[in-house]
Amino acid sequence: MKAITWNVNGLRACEKKGFSDFFYAMNADIFCIQETKLQEHQLPELQFTADGYHAYWNSAEKKGYSGTAVFVKQEPISVQREMTTGGVSNEGRVLTLEYPDYYLVNAYVPNVRRELERIPLRMEWEDALRAHLMALDKEKPALYCGDMNVAHQPIDLKRPKANEGNAGYTLEERGKFTELLAAGFVDAFRACYPDRTDAYTWWSYMGRAREKNVGWRIDYWVLSERLRANLQDCIIHAEVLGSDHCPVELQINL
Repeated sequence: MKAITWNVNGLRACEKKGFSDFFYAMNADIFCIQETKLQEHQLPELQFTADGYHAYWNSAEKKGYSGTAVFVKQEPISVQREMTTGGVSNEGRVLTLEYPDYYLVNAYVPNVRRELERIPLRMEWEDALRAHLMALDKEKPALYCGDMNVAHQPIDLKRPKANEGNAGYTLEERGKFTELLAAGFVDAFRACYPDRTDAYTWWSYMGRAREKNVGWRIDYWVLSERLRANLQDCIIHAEVLGSDHCPVELQINL
């Protein structure tokens, strides 16, 4: 099975930069996107129609903000928007799809922002998300993906020392990711490539950061530990433009 996650930083903008071409070329079984920045009544504005896929959307109440979507070839048993255990419920940040043998969770994790004013909310959200995943995992294994807005270890960003304490690389955020892995989950990319450096999924638009590969790895596939043996590959498509993030592909035997 092939699955993709991509923060498109506005689907309408990304569509004009080749989103549809990449989407259909990949022919993935699952395609998850974050930061759609549109509401469902605006879908007719899109040229992209996800032909051959079932589409599920979770939009923020605020216009032009946040939002997630999932496109799947196989219709799920059920679809849940947001989490039953709390967290931000009006920003379109979570979609959970149930299948016979696994759950799929697509999330756009809240950014703590430049002055870190959203750290308390982020900590609450992380605890709620972890509880959500653990509850799912008791029933069947989970595939969790999205823009998680954290570089977990120094290897996951180009300039770790210069960014200590900055949004996306605070001890609090990194600690919550560690807690998630300790709760019975695995970072798919690091499981495949534990020592690979210069592997990033987001680059600032400033200072020619992408051209210089001064980036951060903040987009992930995270799996229930018992799926580790099923994992075949996790590929960062840094060559794909259209957003300040790039797609991340999961290949798994399910």
